[in-house]
Amino acid sequence: MIRRLIKAVGQLVVPGVRSPGRRGKTEPEVYTAEDLGIDLDRISSAAHKTIRGLQEAGYAAYIVGGGVRDLLLDLRPKDFDVATDATPQEVQRVFRRARIIGRRFQIVHVTFGQEIIEVSTFRALQSTPQKTDDHGRVLSDNVFGEQHEDAARRDFTVNALYLDPTDGVVLDYHRGVRDLRSRVLRMIGDPASRYREDPVRMLRVVRFMAKLDFQAESKTMAPIRGLGPLLSNVPQARLFDEMGKLLMSGASRRGLELLMSLDLHHQCLPLVQMALEPEGTKEEKAQALAFVHRALSDTDLRIAEGRKASPSFLYACLLWHPVLRAWRANEAQGERPIPALHSAIDEVVEARLTELGLQRRTASDVRELWQLQPRFERRGGSLAARLLEHERFKAAYDFLLLRAESGEAPRDLADWWTAYFEGDDEARAELVAGLSRSQAGESKPRRRRRRRSPSE
Repeated sequence: MIRRLIKAVGQLVVPGVRSPGRRGKTEPEVYTAEDLGIDLDRISSAAHKTIRGLQEAGYAAYIVGGGVRDLLLDLRPKDFDVATDATPQEVQRVFRRARIIGRRFQIVHVTFGQEIIEVSTFRALQSTPQKTDDHGRVLSDNVFGEQHEDAARRDFTVNALYLDPTDGVVLDYHRGVRDLRSRVLRMIGDPASRYREDPVRMLRVVRFMAKLDFQAESKTMAPIRGLGPLLSNVPQARLFDEMGKLLMSGASRRGLELLMSLDLHHQCLPLVQMALEPEGTKEEKAQALAFVHRALSDTDLRIAEGRKASPSFLYACLLWHPVLRAWRANEAQGERPIPALHSAIDEVVEARLTELGLQRRTASDVRELWQLQPRFERRGGSLAARLLEHERFKAAYDFLLLRAESGEAPRDLADWWTAYFEGDDEARAELVAGLSRSQAGESKPRRRRRRRSPSE
C-alpha cells in the first residue's frame, strides 16, 4: 500500500534498468469502462487473478493491447496481455507458476490451468541507440520505463490502451479511443522508423485492416511498399507465426488480397507466393486460384460461425496445386499414382521445409491429408467404411469437396461421398452395392470362343 501511495504522487522509481534520458510525464485521457461500454465480466479469471496478484504485491498492472481493443469493439478477445511496472524477476516472485521467456524483450508467462497470461514490463523511450541489425531491426530491448513511455513504444494507437479492471478505468495516451470509433489504424511515431525497428508491423497493418475492417491512415500506409524487402531479414518462425494469425483471423482472403496489393506476398513465406502466383497453363492457374480462394472463404466462414478451423488444413490448401502439378508430371513419366504422389510431396514440401516455414508437425498433418485423397476413388468392398473411420476423414473429405468445387476433382465423386457420409448403414450399403452394379454394367462381357468339333 505504501508503494502504491508513493507511486500515485509520481515519486516511485520503477525497478529494473532505467532509460538514461526520461521524458517529462504526459497525462492520459481517462475513461471509465462503463462509459466505453466494456463488460468487465468478459475478462478471463486468469487475467483478473494476474492483475490482482500484482496489485496486491504493490505494483501497477493493466490489461493492454488487443484485449482492450477487442472489448471496446464488442469482439471476443482471444487472450489478455498484462503490462506492469514490476520487472520480470519481480513478476516471477509473485506467482508460483511463472516463467521468463524471450531474449529480444523479456516477458513472463503466468499460467493458470490451461490459460497463459503474458506479462510485460513497461518499456522505456531510450535516448541512447538501441542494439539493431544492419537494417534497423531492434535486437535487444530490455530497458524498462514509465507507463507513458511504454504507451509510446506500442505500435498502433488502438493497441495503446490500458485497462485496470479493478477500478474499471481505461487510460488512453494516444487518442486510441477516437481512432477506434473512427475505425482508423494509426502508427505511433514515425511509421518508417517503426517498420525498420520491427518489419513484422507491416504484416500487422494488413491483419488489422482485414480482420477489423479498419482503414490505415495515409502516413501509416505510405512507407510499406518500399520497405517490404525488410521482411526477408525477419526469422522464419516469426513470419510463420504472424502469417498463421492472418490466416486464422477470419479475414484471410481479404488479408492475402491486401498482401498482394502492397507487394508483400513476395517477402512473407514462399508458400504464400506459391499459392497466389501459381504456375502452369492459363486454365491450371485459374483452377488453382479458384481452389485457394474457396479454401480461404470457407475458413473465414467457419471462424465467423464459431466452428473449428485448422491451420494445417489451410496450409494444405495453399500448397496443393504445386504438389498436384508435380504429381501429374510424375505419373506422366510412368510412376504409379500413389508413389507418384509421395514423390511429389517430397519434392515440393519435404525438401523445402525450412524455406517454406512449415514446422515438421504441421508438414506431417498436411502430408497425411494429401495422401488420403487417392483413397476416395477406391470405394468397393469395405474400403469406403475403413476410410470413413479414419481419424482424419472429415478434414480429407472437406478437402475433396473444395477440389470438386474448383473443378479439379469429379463432382459425382464428391456427391457420392457426401451421400455416404450423411447416410445410415442401410444407405451406405446400397451406395456401395449400386457402385458395384454400375461397374459391372460398364464392363463388357467376354465373348466366348466357339470350340471347333473334330470333324471341322
